[in-house]
This record gives sequence, C-alpha cells and structure tokens, in this order.
Amino acid sequence: MKLRTQASTTLKAKLSSTLKSWLPILQSGMQDLEETLGEFAKENPYFEIKSQITNDFSSYKRGNRDRPKGAKAGQAGGQSDGIENFCIQEESLEESLLAQILPPLFPTQTSQNIALKIIENLNEEGYFEGDIEHIAKECYCSTEEIEKIRKRFAYLDPPGIGAKNLKESFYFQLDNMDIKPEIFELCSKILKDLEHHIRFKEEYYYKEAMRVIQSFKNPPALDFYEREAAIIPDILILQEAHNIQVQINEKYYPSIEINFHKEKNSKVKEEFIKIKTKEAKDLVDALEMRKATLYKIGIMIVEYQYEFFIGGEIKPMKLKDLAQEFGHAPSTISRAISNKFLECSRGIFPLKVFFATAIDEEIANVTIKDFVADLVKNENKQKPLSDTKILKLIEEKFEIKMVRRTITKYRSQLNIASSSERKKLYKMSL
Repeated sequence: MKLRTQASTTLKAKLSSTLKSWLPILQSGMQDLEETLGEFAKENPYFEIKSQITNDFSSYKRGNRDRPKGAKAGQAGGQSDGIENFCIQEESLEESLLAQILPPLFPTQTSQNIALKIIENLNEEGYFEGDIEHIAKECYCSTEEIEKIRKRFAYLDPPGIGAKNLKESFYFQLDNMDIKPEIFELCSKILKDLEHHIRFKEEYYYKEAMRVIQSFKNPPALDFYEREAAIIPDILILQEAHNIQVQINEKYYPSIEINFHKEKNSKVKEEFIKIKTKEAKDLVDALEMRKATLYKIGIMIVEYQYEFFIGGEIKPMKLKDLAQEFGHAPSTISRAISNKFLECSRGIFPLKVFFATAIDEEIANVTIKDFVADLVKNENKQKPLSDTKILKLIEEKFEIKMVRRTITKYRSQLNIASSSERKKLYKMSL
C-alpha cells in the first residue's frame, strides 16, 4: 500500500508539473493541437512534429494522382474521402459574390464600390440589413442609387441574395427565372399575398406557379451557410449491447520526434542542448498526459451518464464532481474539456454538453431543449404551439415550474421561429 501511494504521489506530482508547464496542450482542441505544438517547436531545434492529418492527406492526394481512371475517390491507398472534406476549403458566400461584381451589371467603379458595401452588409442568411443612408454618405451618392444597385443583386448567384426580407428575396428569385409569362404573372400575384395563395387555386397555372415558388431558396444563402469544420473527436465510446468501452482517438494525434544528434557548432553550450532536449521529452510526456487525462474524463462521463449512452437522457453533472475525482481544480477540468468532442453510437457531442446546467436536481436544460425541439417538429402545422403552450406541456411532463421567457430563450438558441412566423412558413411550404 505504501509503495502504491508513493508511486501515485510521484506520478501525480509529475502530471501536475507537466500540465502546468504545458497547459496550452491540454486546452487545445484536436484541430488546434498541431498549431500549439508548432509554437513550442519555433524555440526548440531538437524535436520535430509529425502531422498525422497532413500525412493522411498527402497519401490521399498521392493515391488520387496514381489512381486509374474511373476509380472513385478513396479507393486508392485505402484512404477515405473524409480527409478530403476535412482539408479542402470551400468558397465562401463573400468570395462568390465578389467574383460576380463585374460589368455589365456593375460597369463603373462607383457601382462596384456600392456593390461591395452591400455585400459587407449581408447577414449570414444572405439578407441585406445595412443602413441605406449611411452607405449613400460613404459612397457620396443618393439613396436611390444605392437601391438601384442593390436590386441588381437579383441577377447574381445565389438567387435572392441582397434582398431585405423573405418576400423580396422571392421576387428576386422570380425575376431570375426563365418561365412562361403566364406563370410569371401568376407567381407575382401569389407572392403579393402568399399566406392566402389558396385563393388562386382555380387559376389554370396554379400548380406550376406553386412549384416555382416552392423551388425558391429560403434563406437565399442556404447553400453558403458556414460549413462546420470537420470534427475530430478526442474520445471514442465503443458500445456492444450494454458493454461500453472508452478509447482515445489516436489516429490524428501528432507525434514528436526528438533529434539526439550532436551539435556541430562549438558555440552552442552543452547546457542549452540539455535543457532543450529535456523540454522536448517533457512535451512528449505532456501529450501522453493529455491522453490520460481525457481518457479518465471519458471514463467518468460514462459512469455519470450511463443512461444516456443506452438511449436515455443527459443528467445534470457538475464540473466540481469531476474535479473532486481528479484531485484538480474545476478550472483545470474546464480547460481539459474545452473544444473537445466525444463520439458514440448516438453521434458526436462536445464534452461540455455532458455538464449541463441543472434546472432542478434531476433535469438538465439539454433535456428540456430536446423536448421543445420534438414538440415543434411534431406540432400541428395549422396551429403551431405558442411559447405559453410549450411551457404548459413542459411543466406537466417534468413537474417543474418555469417562466415563459426561458422557453423563448431556448427556442431562440434552437433557431426555432415564433409560432406566428412558423405558421407563415408552413403555409408557404404547402
């Protein structure tokens, strides 16, 4: 027992010392880990970072280059196309629009400058939300000129971009379509009173007009929503029946190669070499300790959240509970879970989601949000649920007391429109 305690104390002291020295390594997410190590490498000539992500992608590209014609991506060299998706950056909405600000639509420098200002004032959905008068002052022109240039965005791609609202976006998209004049005219009429489009049901081209309207993108920048960066989970939860195992995902972990070669430059002091070599070895230890720390966190999450991994719901779990098990401060554990992900049979989750804020002793806010999302998903589209009705259903199911503004906040966080807005959207999709 004494030997075990002594060994444990020594290991803990080494772990604590290394983590304090190399805390950025623990704090970095998997995608940022190589960059963090690279900062250390700048000041240390005695180790080299071997990137697993770069190596995999280089092999993938080499495999593509050597692949026979007709073979699919990912078949050569056993590489998957997932790595391609991870490494290739797609064109942004701004880049796409900038490439289109050219004559004849924008023939003068002034028109191009105005167009650039309009692009700067687009929100992520592609709608214009700038101040026309302010832009006019900046460009030394009238507000009418700004509006004239903005409406030319109707002929850019993606269709509907630059509109001020949903209805105008639909008009922009309609103007850009090559359809029969009769269908175009009916679409224009329907768009004026879209919520009551059923009034035009007896029109000869009604079905064709509605198919055109249903093809419009909402919001216009839908295809350019910022793609989530490929997530590389740190922790893997392997499940077989009720048998659950925790593994660290080492596939993309960078490795460190220490150079023990003798320095030829006589001016370099032996002490400097000794210090830098030790730093390199400590860095290797820090990487291993990062893995050990996350592995133990994975074990603790499975113990606390076992019901979730077999299909149940997430239960409240506090950082201080985990910190007590580790013997570390909650702030250290907070850094350890920051920007880290766990993959299990139910998907990929940020570690922080398992440390949900408790609404009461048994129910986490994540559970409430999931319930709200399910309610809206299955609601009567003729009579969408109001926040008050959702609140009542939550209080009945979970036997708790909440206020309506909390439901509004959760709905906003879930990117769910209000009941009146949802009703409009449901009608438009008929």
